[in-house]
Amino acid sequence: MFDFVNRKKRIVQIVLLLAVMPFMFWGIQSYRSDGQKGYVAIVDGEEIQRREFDQALRDHQARLREMLGGNLDTAMLDSYELKDSVLEGLIQQRLMFREAVENNLTVLDSQLISEISQIPEFQLDGQFSTKQYESFLRSRGLSPVAFESRVRQELLLRQLLDGYSENGFVPDRVVDTVMYLSEVQREVSQAQIKPEAFLSQVEPTEADIEAYYASHQSEFVLPERARVEYVVLSLDELAETESVSEEAIRHYYETNQQEFGQGEERQARHILIAAAVTVGDEEKQQARDKAQKVLDQVLKDPEQFAKLAEEYSDDPGSSSQGGDLGFFGRGVMVKAFEDEIFQMQPNEISDLVETDFGFHIIQLTDIKKAVTSDLTEVRPQIEKKLKIQAVESNFGEVAEDFNNLVYEQSDSLQPAAERFQLTIQQSDWIDRSSSDPQVLANASMMDAIFSDNAILEKRNTEAIEVMPDTLVSARVLEHQPETTQSLSVVRDDIVVRLKQQLADEMAIQKGREALAALQAGEKDVKVDWSDAQYVSYMQSQGLEPELLRAIFKVEVETLPGYAGIENPQGGYSLIRISQVKEPEAGNEEKHKNFGKQLQQMKTQEEMSAYLSSIRQRYDITIRSDSY
Repeated sequence: MFDFVNRKKRIVQIVLLLAVMPFMFWGIQSYRSDGQKGYVAIVDGEEIQRREFDQALRDHQARLREMLGGNLDTAMLDSYELKDSVLEGLIQQRLMFREAVENNLTVLDSQLISEISQIPEFQLDGQFSTKQYESFLRSRGLSPVAFESRVRQELLLRQLLDGYSENGFVPDRVVDTVMYLSEVQREVSQAQIKPEAFLSQVEPTEADIEAYYASHQSEFVLPERARVEYVVLSLDELAETESVSEEAIRHYYETNQQEFGQGEERQARHILIAAAVTVGDEEKQQARDKAQKVLDQVLKDPEQFAKLAEEYSDDPGSSSQGGDLGFFGRGVMVKAFEDEIFQMQPNEISDLVETDFGFHIIQLTDIKKAVTSDLTEVRPQIEKKLKIQAVESNFGEVAEDFNNLVYEQSDSLQPAAERFQLTIQQSDWIDRSSSDPQVLANASMMDAIFSDNAILEKRNTEAIEVMPDTLVSARVLEHQPETTQSLSVVRDDIVVRLKQQLADEMAIQKGREALAALQAGEKDVKVDWSDAQYVSYMQSQGLEPELLRAIFKVEVETLPGYAGIENPQGGYSLIRISQVKEPEAGNEEKHKNFGKQLQQMKTQEEMSAYLSSIRQRYDITIRSDSY
């Protein structure tokens, strides 16, 4: 969000970008509908509106398209992670502004004027021009009051974070040490002493088994369990009992052709010369004249369309792609834009097309003809759809009758099964965490199954909607309360655990003995060393951080040097350091740049910790259906 290296004018330019985002055009998404209304999150009582989130997301997507170009994975643009990151950015903005206000930070009018007057877009012949300023903002649909409010807010945030961005300090000695450690390399070989090699040599005693059982009782507790029978009433299953005539299927196919194929799609490039609906006649005419000049160049040499789009188009979402909007069907673009494209011929170039966004020059590059599936291919889906339509209108009444029946005749599921032609199914032993069968893996369903009403009173559960248009009622057949398994039942499991534990201890002991012998200089230690390789903190060669730290703790005045650590997954790793490759002498510029990187890292860590602490102090609610 902030550029802490070069901010003098950049901070205001960022504000300008943020302020005009709702009025700019970010590729094909700009021509779609506004989307959902409402809010996506609440920060300390203030709502972040969905339109603000959607615009911020489009802005971020546009930047990714521009940065990555053809290397962009388009699936990433709609990923949960990307949307979550955008929302987090908006939340942090709100939190930092709250902090600035809480700390009584202010921005003097003189500061505001100074910052705004330095923006090149507002200058004429090197001097700030009020007319230029007002004209520029008006062309983007902004008022000076709204823009200045944004600038003032951003300057507040800059003051808040100055302590982190301006005062980070890393001593030269630290820079020297970290730089050396990041570049020095050590040639190492490894040997793994694995527990599996000792399994046949260990056997736990009966006393060991009993002691383990006594001290790990909680590991051998069986949760409360039940075996149930159940019936499922679903819209889909009821629909299967319906019959649909061939005539009805054919009629639906013939009257709903658009459902059974891909409509015609067209690919086009465009060059946009922006002119918002709020601009005056003079500005609009200037935009039209500019667009006409660009159109003249295009018509003179159509092969240069992509190049001219990159140079002149005001649509940053497509200009970097030569104006390419990709393939799209009807109903995606604004009407005037769409009407023109769908009457053009391939490679044809349009006259100027005016929309609320400005003036477009369009080149149709390709056409995908509409394709309709044959009736035999789509017959099953039509039949299923018609069956569902036949039963969904009265499914609510059926569901209510089902619920009443399993309640009124609660001593059996048979009446409900017969009435609604359902199959009574049975489960294996299940507990509250069971995921199979899926229709029972529902918190409300589990609460009903393990209730006193179902277990002690032997009654059917109520009919519970476990997923849309799917109701389930269950009946407990057998029940077992939470119990601790006896030693005789779990003895074999304990033996396996103890053998692994004893073998691991033996492997560690053997590893330590081998390490001690190697460090003492004994020559007859038998170790199967791996091939040697150079490693460093910057090039770890896949080694675990703990192992890497152990390697660089070894004193290397005399080589070879040895180290060893216990492996998290069991066993012991022996390490031999054969050689040390010292880094090349660095120059002053390299040292300076490395110091800047360390300073930036320290700044980022401190800022991250600060933002994290802020978040803990405010009430934040994120809607579960935000994206």
